Amino acid sequence: MEHKRITAIFPGSFDPITNGHLDVIRRGSNLFDHLIIAVGQNPGKEELFSKAERVEMIRQLVSDMPRVTVESYDTLTVEFAARKGAKVMLRGLRNLTDVEYEFQLAMTNRNIAGIETVFVMTSEEYGYVNSTMVRQLALLGGDVSKLIPASVYQQLRKKIAQAPPVANQNDVPE
Repeated sequence: MEHKRITAIFPGSFDPITNGHLDVIRRGSNLFDHLIIAVGQNPGKEELFSKAERVEMIRQLVSDMPRVTVESYDTLTVEFAARKGAKVMLRGLRNLTDVEYEFQLAMTNRNIAGIETVFVMTSEEYGYVNSTMVRQLALLGGDVSKLIPASVYQQLRKKIAQAPPVANQNDVPE
């Protein structure tokens, strides 16, 4: 029986990539012949890192994973998947809130594009981590060094040092 080669995509903004994302990528790389980390943008979020910076950071982190590649895209995720011949979308689940949102998204993607979704539960230690929280904590001076890879932490520190200071609520005129 001939082995059918399965390509999957793991889409996200990854701004910045977290240890939870890497956990899902490592485990996903064992499930598929080819896993494409699809770096997009969320129009509802303000970016800290450019798409090119995110792609480069992730490429360095997955350089030891031969079946994993990293690409950026500017289309609908299902259109990108179709262009790459991916029949599967990999998604990580952290909690029940994720389940409801991801279930709706998976049903929509299957209905409009015929793409299946495979869910991987994040490891317990990453169940509360997301990129938005990491960005907000870091911009307010919090220590996020345990939540993201060391190389990303260094890049984040440089980026924050260059950014204008975040306004404190107490500084807002009445």
